[in-house]
Amino acid sequence: MPHLNFNQPPFDVLTLAERQSLKKHTQVRYLAANEILPVDDLQYFFVVLKGQVEQTFNGEFVASYLGSNHSDHVNSNDWFDSRRTPEIQTLPQTSPAATATATATDTNNTPHYDYRADEDTLLLQVDGVAMNRISAQNYLVRQLLSDKLPEKLKALQQRRNSPGQALGLGKDSYTAQQEVQQIMLQPVTDVTLLPVHIVDADSSLYHAARTMTEAGLKHVLVRPIDHLSANHSSNHSSNHSSAVASSDRALGILTDSDICRAVSEQQDPATTQCQRYTSFNLHTIDADHEIGDALLTMTRYRIHRLPVIDDSGQVVGILGQSDMLAYIGHHSQLISIQIEQATDLTSIHTAVELIGRYIRAQQQNGVKIGIVSRMVQTLNAQVFTKLWKLIVPNEVMANTCVIVMGSEGRGEQIMRTDQDNALIIKDNFTHPDLAQFAETFNNHLATLGYPLCDGNIMMTNPMWRQPLKQFKAQISLWFRNTDPMHSIYLSAILDGEYVCGDETLLTDIRKHLETAHHQSDPMFVRQFARAALQFGEVNQWWQKFAPLLGKPSAHDIDLKKAGIFPLVHGIRALALEHDILQVPSTKNRLKALVQVQALTQERADTLGEALEFFMAQRLAVALSTENKHARQVDPTTLSALERDVLKECLAVVKSFKVQLRQHYQLEVG
Repeated sequence: MPHLNFNQPPFDVLTLAERQSLKKHTQVRYLAANEILPVDDLQYFFVVLKGQVEQTFNGEFVASYLGSNHSDHVNSNDWFDSRRTPEIQTLPQTSPAATATATATDTNNTPHYDYRADEDTLLLQVDGVAMNRISAQNYLVRQLLSDKLPEKLKALQQRRNSPGQALGLGKDSYTAQQEVQQIMLQPVTDVTLLPVHIVDADSSLYHAARTMTEAGLKHVLVRPIDHLSANHSSNHSSNHSSAVASSDRALGILTDSDICRAVSEQQDPATTQCQRYTSFNLHTIDADHEIGDALLTMTRYRIHRLPVIDDSGQVVGILGQSDMLAYIGHHSQLISIQIEQATDLTSIHTAVELIGRYIRAQQQNGVKIGIVSRMVQTLNAQVFTKLWKLIVPNEVMANTCVIVMGSEGRGEQIMRTDQDNALIIKDNFTHPDLAQFAETFNNHLATLGYPLCDGNIMMTNPMWRQPLKQFKAQISLWFRNTDPMHSIYLSAILDGEYVCGDETLLTDIRKHLETAHHQSDPMFVRQFARAALQFGEVNQWWQKFAPLLGKPSAHDIDLKKAGIFPLVHGIRALALEHDILQVPSTKNRLKALVQVQALTQERADTLGEALEFFMAQRLAVALSTENKHARQVDPTTLSALERDVLKECLAVVKSFKVQLRQHYQLEVG
């Protein structure tokens, strides 16, 4: 007689006592083909042993649940909690008619899902009260059965990174992979910080050098002149942080290299003031920020020290690059150094290959995809910058701005896929070789493994290599025209991110995007958002969970069409509606949408988690196959838990599309 498989989620985390208790509340249930689960039986937790169950709501397909006879994995049975009720998601700006409809549904009997057997199906039926009791005392079970996507993703992450601990086997099973993940999420104060030594801006270089020598450091912080009066009681010879400015974010830094530069310029250290060689406008990091954030900041700005600031605005220590690298055993900074030192295409290629290895290592170590993608964006930008510098003279660098767009601009690209880039040229600047520079740049990137864009959204295309004034005129045209291609072009420029050159050119473009949007038809955003609904409905992809014999690829799911694009574009449309045009990443758009109360924090978190799951699945496919585009995933090759999370994520996409349809009053189809 079939029984619960305690080697499979969600039962693999139960204690012996919990297993014995649950056995007493479990029985086998048979559904004939096309038989519907009675409403009175929607009080149980079910495991599909064999066969297939279809879940619907108001006659619309929601999901399929498969038995082991439909999976490539032994003992990989889907499960469902029949007690779960549908959620009706609305945006704050949902039309009154849509809101009234949703409310009317709620005032009837409690809405519920329907479950129908697609074929003769064998189920294990577990008493809901017993599951509740165990969930209340076992947080791992509670996490697995949660209706909150972030909780399910935590459960999946635990199993990928540390299956021993997920199964309750204790700390001895804690793996190196999870340790790396946890380290990246620790606050920067977990690293041993360098002590704080501050001198005044009008102190001599000699005094600063002596302070460094006595402290055994290669730097001191410098208090600017305009803060001296506020700290007149401080001792100028003090080399601790007890008496500092009201906010230490205004401090500067003086290094031993700065003093060497002063000596080489024949300055008298005894009379030359520190402020002359001090670098102000420091990059700092808050004490509660994560080590991953610090690593990203150091890599992006090529700096070796970060003052750490507490809640009161005071510096509590200096985070040194070498100390942090030693703490996390991480090598992205080393790749950054290699890119910086590259002198030709060959040496750049070596660094690019290291980026690929870095990605694979982080994926194997279980580091969250968001952390990896943002770091890869930073490293790629350094590659593009170095390549452009090797190609163009200084005058071109100073009078142009290189930007990347699409997933690269959003910081959501992991593997090297199609290029999306543009060149904004300062008005009235010309150079006879600009077209040749652009062609060399794109072709060299292709040689480095970044394929040419099939849609020709690259600076070799004159449309994406224009003076600022012409770029602005073109953007205004895109807002006025109903050509579908113009929405694609507009999406690209909305995702534009600075790489190198004159950044003010991109700033001007972003300002003009807001102006052009305000001058456009009020219905423009409505039509712009429609694209998020254009790809196949989620239920079409759900139905492919049922494999067709002899056609192994027929049930693949296109992660980009079914998941990533609807989320990215829908959020992009909401951001455009609310004039959120300064941040190209989906993560930052979600933050801004919460701030303007266009989304709740919980909803934004769920959308962000779903997007990261799809990205992680694409990366897993790319690293395990030869498919560089990595869009397709075969759900029957996933574990039951992975399928469960995939279903949840696709359900999130579906509900988000419903929100968009209601909010923008778009017709179905």
